Amino acid sequence: MFTGLVEEVGTVLWIRATERGTQLQIAASRVSEQIRKGDSIAVNGCCLTLTAQRGDQLTFDLLEETLDRTNLRTLRRDSPVNLERALAADGRIGGHFVQGHIDCAARVIAFEETGADHRLEVELPGDFAHYVTYKGSVAVNGISLTVAEVLPESFAMWIIPHTRRHTNLKGVTPGDSLNIEFDLLAKYVERMLTRYAPHD
Repeated sequence: MFTGLVEEVGTVLWIRATERGTQLQIAASRVSEQIRKGDSIAVNGCCLTLTAQRGDQLTFDLLEETLDRTNLRTLRRDSPVNLERALAADGRIGGHFVQGHIDCAARVIAFEETGADHRLEVELPGDFAHYVTYKGSVAVNGISLTVAEVLPESFAMWIIPHTRRHTNLKGVTPGDSLNIEFDLLAKYVERMLTRYAPHD
């Protein structure tokens, strides 16, 4: 479990196919000091297990499902990635509950500066539209954000300077793909309503 508060922006060293499958290696000077092999790390919001570590170099194995569903498949050398360690049992929840289970990768429609802030608009796939509500929570590339607008085929959030400065959103442009995890509470409500709704 995570909270959507990015601790560090790491740098991709390489992503490649090996005899063990696809592997991803990231350099992360801060996070690497406080983790060990087997720990869970959210990489662009996707929960991955640390399989090897050498200094600040962190290595992860990637499943085909992960590559198919997330934007990790688009990573290249020097790509910046948002990193967050799993929430400790006695930790503070500063964002919202984030599982690290990406629902989809969605395309950026607009990222526009308005005063000191930026408006980020992202496409909203029809299969997930019912999970998004005004003032609700959503994790975008692992960042806990608040939905400011719900449009027919997209949704928008306001990005404050601190968030842009300390995450990989500062390099985002229209057409880029962002990992989206919709609110866990909305999924539970949907499940309960489906199960207990009267049937004709």
